[in-house]
Amino acid sequence: MSEARVDNSIDRSEGRAWHAGVFVLLGAALVGAAGWVFYSGQGLSEPAVLVILAAFAVLGVALAFALALGILQPAGRARNDLTKTLADSASEALLVVEGDGHVVYANEAYLALADRLKGDDLPGPHTIERLFNGAADIAEAIYRLAQAAREGRTTCEEIRLVQKPARPTVQQHRAAQPDALWFKVGVRSLPRAGGRRATLWSVADITRDRERQESVFRELQHAIDYLDHAPAGFLSLTAQGDIVYMNATLARWLDHDLAKVGSGGLTLSEVVPPNAAALIGSVAGAAGEERTETLDVDLRKRNGQSLPVRLFHRIAFDAEGRPTPSRTLVLNRSPGEDVAEGQRAAEVRFARFFNNTPVAIATVDRQGLILRSNAPFARLFGGGKAAASLTDGGPRRTILGVVAPRDREGLARAVHQAAEGLGDIPHLDVVIAGQASAQAQASGQAERSARFYFSGIDDGELDGEAAIVYALDTTEQRALEAQFAQAQKMQAVGQLAGGVAHDFNNVLQAIIGYSDLLLSNHRPTDPSFQDIMQIKQNANRAAALVRQLLAFSRRQTLRPKVIQLGDELAELSMLLRRLLGERVELDLRHGNGLWEVKADANQFQQVVINLAVNARDAMADGGKLTIATANVGAEDVASYGYSEASLPRADYALIEVSDTGTGIPPEVLDKIFEPFFTTKEVGKGTGLGLSMVYGIVQQSGGFIFCDSVVGEGTTFRIFLPRHVATETPLPAAKEKQSESVDVTGRGTVLLVEDEEAVRKFASRALATRGYTVLEATSGTDALAIVDKLDAPVDLVVSDVMMPEMDGPTLLVQLRRRFPGLKVIFVSGYAEDAFEKNLPEGENFTFLPKPFGLKELGEAVKKALG
Repeated sequence: MSEARVDNSIDRSEGRAWHAGVFVLLGAALVGAAGWVFYSGQGLSEPAVLVILAAFAVLGVALAFALALGILQPAGRARNDLTKTLADSASEALLVVEGDGHVVYANEAYLALADRLKGDDLPGPHTIERLFNGAADIAEAIYRLAQAAREGRTTCEEIRLVQKPARPTVQQHRAAQPDALWFKVGVRSLPRAGGRRATLWSVADITRDRERQESVFRELQHAIDYLDHAPAGFLSLTAQGDIVYMNATLARWLDHDLAKVGSGGLTLSEVVPPNAAALIGSVAGAAGEERTETLDVDLRKRNGQSLPVRLFHRIAFDAEGRPTPSRTLVLNRSPGEDVAEGQRAAEVRFARFFNNTPVAIATVDRQGLILRSNAPFARLFGGGKAAASLTDGGPRRTILGVVAPRDREGLARAVHQAAEGLGDIPHLDVVIAGQASAQAQASGQAERSARFYFSGIDDGELDGEAAIVYALDTTEQRALEAQFAQAQKMQAVGQLAGGVAHDFNNVLQAIIGYSDLLLSNHRPTDPSFQDIMQIKQNANRAAALVRQLLAFSRRQTLRPKVIQLGDELAELSMLLRRLLGERVELDLRHGNGLWEVKADANQFQQVVINLAVNARDAMADGGKLTIATANVGAEDVASYGYSEASLPRADYALIEVSDTGTGIPPEVLDKIFEPFFTTKEVGKGTGLGLSMVYGIVQQSGGFIFCDSVVGEGTTFRIFLPRHVATETPLPAAKEKQSESVDVTGRGTVLLVEDEEAVRKFASRALATRGYTVLEATSGTDALAIVDKLDAPVDLVVSDVMMPEMDGPTLLVQLRRRFPGLKVIFVSGYAEDAFEKNLPEGENFTFLPKPFGLKELGEAVKKALG
């Protein structure tokens, strides 16, 4: 028979419970009193009777309200005794307090807790504030909880109470008491009848849970301390190369701060060379598999020194085949760390030779499966990820998977020959599977390439090794070869174009010259005057084509000066808008603080116009042309992806011309700068526009690149070298006077020209202007004429390119005889094309071909003073 439970809780939430008999007696009393007043109250006055009846009525109404509000309750009314029993016997301390601080309810656990913490030092029931009135942090926590209750929120906090029990029992004396008690205090608001609200506090003793947590934490700290000071290093790596754990021993070896480990603070690339990083990242496995690899590599200390180690690298792969963070054991193989010093030194030396060689090496079996490889092999072929194929239920890397499909048959044949022990197997040039690097693509290489060498293995039957494969990355070599071949082709075409332009210039010189002579003898009213003008105008058009050829061959005459690209583009904007039309939007973006460059302003404008016109033609349905300028420092050159051979490191001013047109196909992109190459319809282009752009940029010391995506548009990037002003500014050039000049004069002029038509025109033109002209067909002929004269000539007008003796050599010989002799050079090539062949400081006047009658007369008049 169970023992009856004793209720030690405080419950003031209930009203007074009256027995049903009390209510019957009270009702009978009221009825009897009413009868007495009715029968015996004859002598009472009517007001008195009314007062007595009113009192009975008020008393009845009061009782009715008391019953309705629960102030009076019948003893027989049902109540939830089970809920109260659960609350009273709960292990968690519960306390209900009204808004005025009056304690409504406290269960047994709460009373026991109050007695345990406070004893009898405070009379009356203990509220939470009186129970936890210790340190300031406890008071703040209780205040926050009370504030949450006032706001109708439910919350809890953990409180640490440093206090011994107020009245320790004998059992407590015998047991070891904790230094601090931990409580979890919660609070929530309770609605009550009549619109009143109360606050429910709950207090749970979590001291034992905290002790268990602290015990587990101390054990974990001990384990970490043991691991940190173990005689070996431990490391954990993610697939992305982040170091998520490193023990103190390894951090001490590498001289790294442990605080940097984790949260992206330290990466694999900071502690190992690139080859070793590729080897570590080359471990592959199937879903659910665990792989352990033994790797001999060099780690890199913070000061850059190498640390030889052996890694036991273990990786588990999840259900989807993704690698989880590794568990890597690191053994120090530095001198003095290994008992077998001789063997250790030999293994370290071999590992360094094997993993630091620039040659990728791998051993394969007869089917081409890779059994072992060095770090350069893993780096060159992406750790075998591109070559992974499933064989025998697991991931096995095959040598055939690292090359493009077209080269796999030849590679398999070479591996078979090596496995059969054949010697003198020819090397094999292959294309590596996968995308080329950004730098290779920028250099025109859309694919990576390698050269393979093969040799057999005689004693590898136990391990299954049948052949050794050696590979060299030839991507950069191929790119340089392609660039060199392209440069040679462009140079050859340029020399051809320059030679044709030079000879054609002489023909045009004769046509233009004799046209001027004819025009000087005809009046505008003569019938033949217009015909002669047509001949001269068409000759000038042909001369413009010749200048484009000379621009491509970088032999045209430039007049470089220091210019601001922003100012030049601003002046050109109105003309560009007219050229582009209404359907193409022009967007000019000027860079801030743009550096100055030294270039021919007119030729620079011609470059921009040619690119703009080409962009307009590529946007037949309209679009947007963007011309942007910016400074590119030497440190930012590599970010554009062009190789250093194509774009040396230096400071440049960048002009970027981008359109939203149709783009240029890859097979056409390599030919766009070649002269006479055009994709336009017949009669709509000469094919010299981009050739002239290429030549002008090259002759100005700059570089031009074209990037295009079919269907998206094309971008031309022009890099012009930054001009740094000298301390002593050069004297300003005199502006060319536009007013008419008298071109007649007197004096003896020695005319040296190997082209008879040009010589005859120039001789006749100068003679008609009053000069005495001596003609020479070559440099040696000119020297012979000078030596026969009694007095020196006043002026020498000489061609530059002549047989036997060219113009610069003639100048040197004449200056030896007559140091102050005045010379005018005429040539279709640029002035700087032959100026380098002259001694430094030589003075001369330059007149570019083709020239007219007036230009020749003005040059001679000016030279003679």
